[in-house]
Amino acid sequence: MEKVGSSGVEDVSVLETWRRLEGDPKAVLVDVRTRAEWAFVGIPDLSKINRDVVLIEWQTFPDSRTAPDFTERLSAALTAKDVETSTEIFFICRSGGRSRMAAEAMTEAGYRHCRNVEEGFEGPLDAARHRSEIAGWKFAGLDWVQG
Repeated sequence: MEKVGSSGVEDVSVLETWRRLEGDPKAVLVDVRTRAEWAFVGIPDLSKINRDVVLIEWQTFPDSRTAPDFTERLSAALTAKDVETSTEIFFICRSGGRSRMAAEAMTEAGYRHCRNVEEGFEGPLDAARHRSEIAGWKFAGLDWVQG
């Protein structure tokens, strides 16, 4: 059973996210990490299901300010892809924090089925302070490409 926060945003594991994306041709994955993360860490690869990931920064790099026009830019990108407000939209970041905030913001903007990929692309730090070793998209063996 997945967890639903007080905002109505459901936390979904990476494997459940993949299952839902694979099963619903309208579902969307939005990666809200920074351009630097996309370039140096990689991005989820949805080519097996003939889709692209929507790349929209939640925070700007290097100052880590929340992008003031995030909801407007993402709404415009989703509209351009004919994504309806009733579509299931999954938000992913490094480990689940920024993606939760982004999902909550888009819920407030009227998108009714925003989901947080709770383990993120790299997951939490392990005991040796490394990522992608105990959880996350990469750890689960899901496809990804170097940005």
